[in-house]
Amino acid sequence: MKRYLTLLLVMLSIASRANSILIPMDDRQKNHLKSYGIAYFVLKAGLEVDWLLNYRGGSFMIKHSPTVETECRVRGISFEIISDADANTIQQQISNPDLNMASVKLVSAARIVVYSPIKVSPSEFENTDAVLLVLKYAEIPFEVVYDEEILKGDLAKYDWIHLHHEDFTGQYGRNTRRMSAEDVKAQEDIAKKFNYPKVSQMKLAVAKKIRDFCAGGGYMFAMCSGAETFDIALAAEGVDIVSSTYDGDGIDPKAQSKLDFEKTVAFQNFTLELDNGYGGMAFSDINSSAGRFGGGWDQPSGYFNLFNFSAKWDMIPAMLVQNHESNIKEFHGQTTAFRKSTVKPNVLVMGTSPSSDRYIYGEVGIGQWTFYGGHDPEGTRGGGWRMATDLNLHPNSPGYRLILNNVLFPSAKKKKRKT
Repeated sequence: MKRYLTLLLVMLSIASRANSILIPMDDRQKNHLKSYGIAYFVLKAGLEVDWLLNYRGGSFMIKHSPTVETECRVRGISFEIISDADANTIQQQISNPDLNMASVKLVSAARIVVYSPIKVSPSEFENTDAVLLVLKYAEIPFEVVYDEEILKGDLAKYDWIHLHHEDFTGQYGRNTRRMSAEDVKAQEDIAKKFNYPKVSQMKLAVAKKIRDFCAGGGYMFAMCSGAETFDIALAAEGVDIVSSTYDGDGIDPKAQSKLDFEKTVAFQNFTLELDNGYGGMAFSDINSSAGRFGGGWDQPSGYFNLFNFSAKWDMIPAMLVQNHESNIKEFHGQTTAFRKSTVKPNVLVMGTSPSSDRYIYGEVGIGQWTFYGGHDPEGTRGGGWRMATDLNLHPNSPGYRLILNNVLFPSAKKKKRKT
């Protein structure tokens, strides 16, 4: 009996010291992507998360609870139960001014919305949308909106919006394989409902609403052609850059000279790839692969490098580049990456290769945005078509981690970037 009581006291003592859960994000983590889902799960429950920048790959530390521990086990996430003393030691180590680390308090779950045509039409191409795939895989809840909801002002309900391979120029992706007749009709019906003579005019109005959402304090994350055509549409306000193939009349012959780069958020001095009737996929030379194979085709690729920012002084970009790898496998898309000469000088480049910028950040008004080149960090093609990625095969994808950094970013108490 005495031995039993002694053992019970030891166990209770250990339990009393087990006051935090550490979710490592280095190579010891079995499932990096679902780890972000746990962090969001905790925030959604009204609790806080410590994001330990540059500590073991950007680990998460959470106050211990049986519910969180069970969720980690169910989701197949590696975790460690540590005492208050261990947690304090970690925080002291991170606070050392000689170490490039910082602890960021995540305080609320961002209200997430995805801008996607799946709201109104079949849009089979959206089945390969990397953000839709990873939000579902990480079990992070989101809502879906499209043009009608944006025009009605529904963005005010959200904190974070994602744009993927959208075409804000009103040319339906410049690729008929991407959109069915039903997809096209759905957009035309929305334009008609809101009294826009052309889809291109409706798409410009949507882009401006999204820009205003950002300027008012929202956060925008865009990938692939969504990033490129967003700025093209803004620059071409009042200028016809759409051929008769799509809207029944011709392109303004002086369209290029009439572009206003003061209206864009990320790019300048770019040259349009005006449709010459051959159905090219490239929109402009913002796209680093424009002019090669029509732009947007998968090609053998190398790696791009993430910059190492000061976690203590440049906390915003440091959050956005958290990863267990600093060299990320390149991947292609309709807009593969961003030509360096077209990126505005006030834009912060966070990931780059010798030939192009891949991952960039900027501010507009009191809000922020991130643009990420390419279609799917682990994407493949089969029979000429993109195949939906099974993230069960890529639970530790560093390319997908960059997407999820952006999902958690609005939850943080942030300090203004210093450089």
